[in-house]
Amino acid sequence: MEDHQHCLYLVLALVSLLVILLAKRRRSAAAPEHGLRLPPGPWQLPIIGSLHHMIGKLPHHAMRDLARRHGPLMLLQLGEVPTLVVSSREAAREVMRTHDAVFATRPMSPTMRALTDGGRGIIMAPYGAHWRQLRRITITKLLSARRVNSFRAVREEEAAVMLRVCAAAAAESRAVNMRERLSELITDTTMRAAMGDRIKDREVLLRALDEAIVLAAGFNPADLWPSSRIVSWLSSAVRRSEEIRQTSFGILDEIIKDHLERMKRGDGGEVEDLLDVLLKVQKDGELPIPLDTDVIKVAITDIFAGSETTAPTLEWAMAELVQNPKVMERATAEVRRAFAAHGSVREEKLVEAGLQYLLLVIRETLRLHTPLPFLIPQACQEPCRVLGYDVPQGITVMVNAWALGRDERYWPGDPDAFRPERFEAGGGSAADFKGTDYELLPFGAGRRMCPGLGFGLANMELALASLLFHFDWEVPDGAKLDMTEAFGITAHRKSRLLLRPILRVPVPGV
Repeated sequence: MEDHQHCLYLVLALVSLLVILLAKRRRSAAAPEHGLRLPPGPWQLPIIGSLHHMIGKLPHHAMRDLARRHGPLMLLQLGEVPTLVVSSREAAREVMRTHDAVFATRPMSPTMRALTDGGRGIIMAPYGAHWRQLRRITITKLLSARRVNSFRAVREEEAAVMLRVCAAAAAESRAVNMRERLSELITDTTMRAAMGDRIKDREVLLRALDEAIVLAAGFNPADLWPSSRIVSWLSSAVRRSEEIRQTSFGILDEIIKDHLERMKRGDGGEVEDLLDVLLKVQKDGELPIPLDTDVIKVAITDIFAGSETTAPTLEWAMAELVQNPKVMERATAEVRRAFAAHGSVREEKLVEAGLQYLLLVIRETLRLHTPLPFLIPQACQEPCRVLGYDVPQGITVMVNAWALGRDERYWPGDPDAFRPERFEAGGGSAADFKGTDYELLPFGAGRRMCPGLGFGLANMELALASLLFHFDWEVPDGAKLDMTEAFGITAHRKSRLLLRPILRVPVPGV
């Protein structure tokens, strides 16, 4: 028995030595040229690199803590993927403005390649002619201010559905599952804007998108060790991502077929949906790069993926308002004062109403609960220097926007506190989220800034104003809210948000 144990220990020791030698050889082969001044970073282990530093924490929390020790530009080794983490306003400005073109492409992990059909949509397309064409179509035809305004009636109708559900709960003194309500609101609004109506396979598509959000976080074994055939074979993430894409594409195939038949009959709706716009662009055939049907499917999927950040942001906003009664009282008073004569919140009156404090509530929510903590990773296309450090070509770059939004250097006076007043004149910050203030980057900046900013804000402002206008809100039985975040590419709450509505202004139609 003892001999067997000695043999086992010897085998384990030899295997460990072999693994370490192979890891060193791989690192040596992949190492940049000598003489480079690389950014600092924490100590690494063979095979796993820096991953052990993130055990027990959410990645954006762990990387914020590491950056406090190693600096605002930090080099990590996530498995076999060299990764540059940006955690200061100055570093973010250099990456997203000074060297914007150098960092304008996306790294393509195996999971993201499977989910996005090789990066053929606006979110993950490599920087180049195809991406520039998609970007131009998105900005001028899909998500322009004019197009977003054309869906005003859709937003109001879906908000009315949500309010009627809340009114029914108020009549019975029941709590409302805010995650469920807000997700349905944003999903149905997006679905009607993108495809003209709710679809029969709605739940199947939503489950697929929810799973894709988790897989897209980038910490699957196949993404961390992309060169390993064994890891790729053992990991189910890529296979599952391909299944999700096939499921989504199958649903969209039927919808596209229906749209094409309707267009042939000349049976269009009052408002042109986004799929109709793309199909007409395809039919015109005037693009330098033909728009094939698979690209259209990825583009529609990207629109849904982009809207996935809106509902969690609204849920965080409601949670913070309930936890901060004075903020809730001021925001509610502003909305009710503005719309008292109308009996309901109308989107066309929101700008006229000048709901300045409500907009600050949304801005503070986006600061404290950045929808995409790391934004979407970028890749260095050619060697450059950032903050005096050499950045090798091909390295993955992650901007920790969550850490920037909670950095005491830019947000003095308890950066973890929910305080919309910080954005008022004399409140300490004039930063906005339009991509020019690099301490506040919920939508990114530069060439790859999110083009759906206007679409998302329109949904948020109407929904939040409507909920505050008609109802007071409280936590059932005075329970304390759990504000823990869940793991995923988006920063959403770990536990569902249950709030009891108290009707104060009658809901029309109820």
